[in-house]
Amino acid sequence: MSSSTLLDLPDFAAVEAAATRIAALAQKTPVRASRSIDALAGAEILFKCENLQRVGAFKFRGACNAVWSLPDDVAARGVVTHSSGNHGAAVALAAKTRGISAHVVVPHNAVRTKLAAIEAYGATLHTCAPTMAAREAETERLLAETGGTLVHPFTTPAVIAGQGTAALELIREVGRLDVLITPIGGGGLIGGSAIVAHALLPEARIYGAEPEGAADAYESLRSGERVRELVPNTICDGLRGIIGAINFELLKKYQVTVLPVADSETIAAMRLIFERMKLVVEPSSAIALAAVLKHREIFAGRRVGLIVSGGNVDLDALPW
Repeated sequence: MSSSTLLDLPDFAAVEAAATRIAALAQKTPVRASRSIDALAGAEILFKCENLQRVGAFKFRGACNAVWSLPDDVAARGVVTHSSGNHGAAVALAAKTRGISAHVVVPHNAVRTKLAAIEAYGATLHTCAPTMAAREAETERLLAETGGTLVHPFTTPAVIAGQGTAALELIREVGRLDVLITPIGGGGLIGGSAIVAHALLPEARIYGAEPEGAADAYESLRSGERVRELVPNTICDGLRGIIGAINFELLKKYQVTVLPVADSETIAAMRLIFERMKLVVEPSSAIALAAVLKHREIFAGRRVGLIVSGGNVDLDALPW
C-alpha cells in the first residue's frame, strides 16, 4: 500500500466545492502581465495577483474553506492554528466572518505587519520560538485547552483545496498554460495548484520555487524521504515551514519540480515587480518570478501561469 493511500488527499472535486463555498467571501483577484518582464524571461508570464486577496495573501482561500466546512457545533468551539503571519491573519478573518473564536501561534520573529493584522481581525495571539517543533507544541497545548479545531496552515485537506481555487480561477480565465509555478513552503498552495493543473491542463509542467535557506521540499524529493527538521535561514518568512506529509505526497503524485532560489535573487525579483508592475509583493511571493528568471532555459518560449502569493511587506525591514 502506498503512503498516499493512508492520507486523505484532496481531489479536483474538493477544489471545485471550495470555490463554491468561498465565492461570496474571497476576492476574485486579477491577472496581470508585463511586457518588459516577459522580455527579460523570454516567456509570456501571467501573474495571478493574490497579493490583492483579502488579508493580502492567497491564504484566505484555504482558511475560509476550512472554517466554513466545519459543522456548527464544532465551529462553536473555535479554531486554532500556527502561522508565520499570513495564514494566521486568514484564519482570524475567516473565523470573524463566521462569528467564532480563533487562537493563533506565531514565531516571535514574525513580520510586524502580519502580527498587527492577526490582532486586528480579533484573534488571540500566542508567541513561540521560531521552529516548527515549538509552533506545534504550543498549538497542541491550545487545542487541549480550548477544544477547538486545528486549521493547519498547509496539511488540512480543506485548506489545500481552498488554496487550489487560485489556480482554478487563473486557468479558467486565461486558458492554456505550458507551466504553472508557485512559491513553496509547507506545500498547501503548490499542492492545491497541482491538483487543478493536472485536472485541467494535464500536459502542463508544475514548478515550486523554494528558498535555498529553507530547501526541505527540494531535499525531500531528491532523497525520496521527507525532511522533518530544518532551521530555516531566509528572508522569505512565509516559506519557512517544513513540507507536510500530505503535501509531499501531492508533490510526488503530480510530479512537481522544486527550484531552489537564493534570497538575493528573490530580492531582485521583488524590486523588479515593484518597478515594472507597480505591485507590492512580499519576498515569499517574488521568489516565483526569481525562479523563472534564474532558470530561463526552462521557461523560455512558454506560457507561464505564476501565482503571486501575497503582498504583506514590512517596509522598514527591506534590505534596500
